Amino acid sequence: MTDAEMITCSDKERQMDRLRAIMHRLRAPGGCPWDAEQTHGSLVSNLIEEAYETVDAIQRCDMEHLEEELGDLLLQVVFHCELANETGDFDFDWVASGISDKLVRRHPHVFASSGAATSEAVLKQWDEIKRGEKGVEEEPYLHGTGKGLPALLRASKLQKKAAKVGFDWPTETGVLAKIREEMEELEAAVDSQDPEAVDEELGDLLFSIVNLARFRKLDPEIVLATANEKFERRFNEMEKRLKIAGLTLEEATERQMDDAWEAVKKARG
Repeated sequence: MTDAEMITCSDKERQMDRLRAIMHRLRAPGGCPWDAEQTHGSLVSNLIEEAYETVDAIQRCDMEHLEEELGDLLLQVVFHCELANETGDFDFDWVASGISDKLVRRHPHVFASSGAATSEAVLKQWDEIKRGEKGVEEEPYLHGTGKGLPALLRASKLQKKAAKVGFDWPTETGVLAKIREEMEELEAAVDSQDPEAVDEELGDLLFSIVNLARFRKLDPEIVLATANEKFERRFNEMEKRLKIAGLTLEEATERQMDDAWEAVKKARG
């Protein structure tokens, strides 16, 4: 089947090939000027945006949009594979082959004779195999952990990995005590008017709060995203109440905004 025929192919089992053919056509001479201009670097923001939009659809349990967002995310993978194929570095088949080999290699309890029977045992085995593959046995244990992740996610990943070797609080009480300790140190830094100390202690406090989220098996990114949504919802409601009172956000006093905010909290929680 030619590329032109593949682009219009309706066979369900050939849709991955169709997507690749479309991407190839967009990048080819006479294709799309925008697509032709893109590089791995220029597409980074698109990749991040599509990943977060996929997460948003999952959090909202919106299956219709999840299907769409997964397609947008898949496009980013295909796009990068097309770019790499043009330079002879790798192509989609190599990527698919690599991840397939990795999954088989890192699941010996499924595809070989390993006896990992619990999720904890599987994760421990995964880490051991991963360290062996990458030749980092002599590197520090946390070497490379979460590189490239947003800071909240990397903090959680670092803490989870440290906990696997026993470096963890025995109970939640210790985590809460650490948060209170870091809060006191932040307050002291603010009182001292030392900007560098404030930066450091604020970071320590955030790290400790992430630890509490991890301890409760919560994703700090999702927890914060939920808080963002709640703040936006309440702020919008506050703005509506002020408009009913004949006030804009710019015209309202701090007291008027506080009163409207508290009214929203009482009305909607």
